[in-house]
Amino acid sequence: MSAEIEKRLTELGIVLPQAVAPVANYVPYVVTGSTLYISGQLPMEGGKVAVTGHVGKDVDVAAAQRAAELCAINILAQAKAALGGDLGRIRRLVKINGFVGSTPDFTKQHLVINGASNLFANVLGEAGKHARAAVGMASLPFNAAVEIDAIVEIA
Repeated sequence: MSAEIEKRLTELGIVLPQAVAPVANYVPYVVTGSTLYISGQLPMEGGKVAVTGHVGKDVDVAAAQRAAELCAINILAQAKAALGGDLGRIRRLVKINGFVGSTPDFTKQHLVINGASNLFANVLGEAGKHARAAVGMASLPFNAAVEIDAIVEIA
């Protein structure tokens, strides 16, 4: 399965970055039993937050969807680190929580988080289909447009 996931990543032109280290007093992931909890990931690219501002004012839906994709890529990077490099240990992406820094009148958070949901389905196949929440927030760390965390069932 790991080779299949790596092949899909290559076909999609995705190179997983090194897992980002925490910037506060928390760990990037926790494994307990057959569950992997991945802390919230920001749309990091090239060592910085790539998409900042509020969706509905500074950021359009397409750019916010790209931010969600970057969060998903960083979740996969954390999963790879947690699983000793073997993404094939992922049995199922159980749930993601998507937080969208948005204006009070913006109501399309679900479309923004589709950027991550689509990427997970494309990379992980059936195992990437998940439950989720997509909510608007007044602000996010470092003025990020999106933050996403994940719960993963692992082998």
